[in-house]
Amino acid sequence: MDYRFARRMTCAPPSFLDRLFAVSKDPRIISFAGGLPATRFIDVEGIREAAARVLAEDGRDALQYSTTDGYLPLREYISRRYRQRLGLAIPPEQIQIVNGSQQCLDLVAKIFLDRGDTVAMERPGYLGAIEAFSLYEPVFRDVALGPFGPDIDEFSRVIRDARPKFFYGIPNSQNPSGQTYSPEARRAVAEVIGDSDTLFYEDDAFGELFFDGKPRPPVAGLVPDKAVLSGSFSKIIAPGMRIGWICAPPTVLGRFNCAKQAADLHSNFLCQKILAAYLETHDLDAHVRRIARAYGENCRLMCEILDDDFPPGLSHTEPEGGMFLMVSLPPGLDSHRLFEEGLRKGVAVLPGTPFYACGGGESTVRLNFSCMDAEQIREGMERLSGVVRALLP
Repeated sequence: MDYRFARRMTCAPPSFLDRLFAVSKDPRIISFAGGLPATRFIDVEGIREAAARVLAEDGRDALQYSTTDGYLPLREYISRRYRQRLGLAIPPEQIQIVNGSQQCLDLVAKIFLDRGDTVAMERPGYLGAIEAFSLYEPVFRDVALGPFGPDIDEFSRVIRDARPKFFYGIPNSQNPSGQTYSPEARRAVAEVIGDSDTLFYEDDAFGELFFDGKPRPPVAGLVPDKAVLSGSFSKIIAPGMRIGWICAPPTVLGRFNCAKQAADLHSNFLCQKILAAYLETHDLDAHVRRIARAYGENCRLMCEILDDDFPPGLSHTEPEGGMFLMVSLPPGLDSHRLFEEGLRKGVAVLPGTPFYACGGGESTVRLNFSCMDAEQIREGMERLSGVVRALLP
């Protein structure tokens, strides 16, 4: 059969994700390549109790269809948390529950992008966003991301000259680099966006995971009418529940709601009610502090090993939070070759190329430090150091 697929299916870049998940399941390989939060912090007993309570007290309603915008008590919780943590006044009516913040990428692209429209993002940028946006056949423009945020001169030129429909960015502990925008960069980005007709799409999947426990104010708070803000419980509660959310101006949210209803009617209502019940009886702040503290220890250990045990010419980012850091390899060492040889030696890294929408990244790799313990990090980094040394010309 000659299947007549839509042309857009030829626009999606090759995906590493399937292979990465397979690598993560192989017990012989220490994987720094995936993006998994630490399994040991998933509160199985607490979620089990919340699920039992929901099914006992409200089971039939929890197992019925629901509204597209999501369970109101959960949206009210998110709204209160924004006010308490960040001083943001985002009413529940401007919050919609989604199937993980990944669904936001698809639906925002669906409601804004026509073929040939420009979308801008960081360089490097999140590979899941590149894959999701690519299906709508846009033209990508990227902006260099440094230790303190995007290059503002380049950012201004792209916004002014290309007039992208939206700029997608991760100001907090960016994936893949781990970089965080400085307060000055946030204000500068907001100023440029405020003078444009470009929307700022702020992905805040890692905003809870700063090692010092201090929240950073989102760019969206500075330009609320020109920004959408997405968040997720996947990194702090349980990724398998697939519960995230989007905050957006009413006009945008109305179109988003229409697209989501056509896609899936609504997100998993049972999981929404279980999560809301869990949050009623558990201290999320204390839980997040434990996670962030452990990730900070892992990150510092990995950075120390990179500094002390790897050959000269290698450099890396210095994350303030999140789950990832990025390594720039010594001259002459290709990231894909390192990936393939690393697998043979029992360690996995993620080549940087999938994170570059406009090409590049051949000499970079992303490392994940969240899902391994200290012993695994030491062993995996020892293997990786040996591979790097063996491959150097």
